[in-house]
Amino acid sequence: MAKNKKDAANAAENINDKVAKLAAHTTSDDGELLTTNHGLRINDDQNSLKAGDRGATLLEDFILREKITHFDHERIPERVVHARGSAAHGVFKVYESQSAITKAHFLLDPSVETPVFVRFSTVAGSRGSTDLARDVRGFAVKFYTQEGNFDLVGNNMPVFFIQDAIKFPDLVHAVKPEPDNEMPQAASAHDTFWDFISVMPESTHMIMWLMSDRAIPRSYRMMEGFGVHTFRLINEAGESTFVKFHWKPLLGVHSVAWDEAQNISGKDPDYHRRDLWEAIESGAFPEWELGVQLVPEADEFKFDFDLLDPTKIIPEELVPVQRIGKMTLNRNPENFFAETEQVAFHVGHVVPGIDFTNDPLLQGRLFSYTDTQLIRLGGPNFHEIPINRPVVPVHNNQRDGFMRQTINRGKVSYGPNGIANNQPAQAKAAEGGFTSYNERIDARKIRRRSKSFFEHFSQARLFFNSQSDPEKNHIIDAFSFELGKVRSVEIRQRMLGIIAQVDKNLAAGVAYNLGLHVPQEPEQPMNLSFPADADPADYQPVDEESSIMLSDALSMLNTVKDTIKSRKIAILAADGVNAVSLNTVKDALVSGGATVEVIAPRLGVVIAEQDEKIPVDHTFLTAASVFYDAVYVPGGTNSVATLEAEADAVHFLNEAFKHCKAIAADEDALQVLEATYFSKKLPDDFSDVSVLTEGIVISNDTAKLTKQFIAAIAQHRFWERELPRKVPA
Repeated sequence: MAKNKKDAANAAENINDKVAKLAAHTTSDDGELLTTNHGLRINDDQNSLKAGDRGATLLEDFILREKITHFDHERIPERVVHARGSAAHGVFKVYESQSAITKAHFLLDPSVETPVFVRFSTVAGSRGSTDLARDVRGFAVKFYTQEGNFDLVGNNMPVFFIQDAIKFPDLVHAVKPEPDNEMPQAASAHDTFWDFISVMPESTHMIMWLMSDRAIPRSYRMMEGFGVHTFRLINEAGESTFVKFHWKPLLGVHSVAWDEAQNISGKDPDYHRRDLWEAIESGAFPEWELGVQLVPEADEFKFDFDLLDPTKIIPEELVPVQRIGKMTLNRNPENFFAETEQVAFHVGHVVPGIDFTNDPLLQGRLFSYTDTQLIRLGGPNFHEIPINRPVVPVHNNQRDGFMRQTINRGKVSYGPNGIANNQPAQAKAAEGGFTSYNERIDARKIRRRSKSFFEHFSQARLFFNSQSDPEKNHIIDAFSFELGKVRSVEIRQRMLGIIAQVDKNLAAGVAYNLGLHVPQEPEQPMNLSFPADADPADYQPVDEESSIMLSDALSMLNTVKDTIKSRKIAILAADGVNAVSLNTVKDALVSGGATVEVIAPRLGVVIAEQDEKIPVDHTFLTAASVFYDAVYVPGGTNSVATLEAEADAVHFLNEAFKHCKAIAADEDALQVLEATYFSKKLPDDFSDVSVLTEGIVISNDTAKLTKQFIAAIAQHRFWERELPRKVPA
């Protein structure tokens, strides 16, 4: 007993000693002045050093470099952001020569097929998090061109949270799990994120996108991609054209319901990964068209927003998207680590004919990407990893370093030189040598943002007003969910003040759900992102009306709805099913490009009325309606009786209805539907094919049912069901 007491006393002493030793290294930033890691007090931590307020970011900015460098090296070995990803190989072909606007070779010759490697990702979560988090999705494309690699590193949303790269570490620190308890994972619904957003009004437009259905895509194959920044295209004559890059999916842009996303996260957190992999394995190759919005150099200042502001879009009604080529993903990686994990994208990997602008977020990314890969991939030779190698030879005087694979011959590793006839030689522009656009710069060094960057609400308002009524309801629900997870009432109240600048009805709907009132005026100063010596009034957001009131391109209501290719359809069946109707519907769906799976009470086969053995793909134990786009119940007396008594089958249908999916049933299977919660919505007479406006198809005519069911599936969702909801599924 004495020994135990002594051991306990020693343990307590050791713990106290450890706490004391840690105390010297424990800090709190409350009430302290901001410094660099070397103790230098920082006057402006909100703006990078530029050549004029709209000029290029300067390499001299040691404060930016220290902040970004430390941030880039915070996580080992996974990516700090975009850690969870999925990728595929493919090809790109331009439709016709774009020589009028660019000299980039892969955009000139329609006969050239350029290999690509594409990585999709979530942003905030770790490698082990779920695919279905409410989050931005990365959309990065590596073109292996004959002039070297071109990386178009973008997202599935066309704007970003911040205007200046110096704020990126702050943004990610805010959205990542809180540092005291490492929670929550892969979620923005917590205090630190919304605290940051509530005092950064420049994030308002991006937040509208994040709270929309765009943040929970149906699949990677059904989401748009954007280059985010304004780039330049340069033609042979040296003429510059501003460009925004878009990826338009040929399957349309579709989402899942938020409740459905949460269910999928629990049942299959690899849902998006699996979907992409299985689609390619089955030959349903995903396709996107590359689109460009082109603005002549002379029109740089013609809009009521700044082209260099990454929190702004160019509405498609002002500058239409021209579709200039198509990308097809047709091969899965052979090894996830060697390819998907080790691929290194860099916004600075460009080819002649593509160049940068002075977008301050883009300028910071040009530094950050190389720095990140140095630590993540072990050193300066990450370009030699097979997935990162260009398809053209590499010649330069760079040598040695960790993980060097190239065996360089000869004595010379410098230039100029006489020993090797001054080779490798510099390439003339006519030989494909890259030359930066000759942009005039005449400005003072300054840490400041252009006044043209201070308008934060008009495009957020344009986005919300352009949504359909169901999409607006989803945004209200998303804000209510996210802010409902915020413990600080002060932060909730402050965010309501920001939301009210976008739309009063939006703010009122969220406030009602939170049990709060919308503030008469937003908290002042509204913007806390300003330098130490600045007058807050000089950084007050400007609120102007957009030059257009609505944009059809911003709503998914107007997306492609003419195909069932690669959609997953569940057929519920049991012994005694009508094989004729089951096979007729299944064959038609497969012919239309859909994937069909039979769900039954047990694995193996079901014995049809006609004694045909029908293979079972899943049981109700391993399948769930959230994995499918639609569900069909064929007839057959014994099958129908079994399914009616099977609680999981009834739940399957209730859940499909709750998530607004197409449902079809033979009239002989009506008693299964009558066991559901939504049976009261069914009509009394089914003498002919019946299609309810809410996507339910019931008929005794299999041919007509099939035709109507396919049309309903192509609509993707019937969101009008949500108004009288909530189905207890």
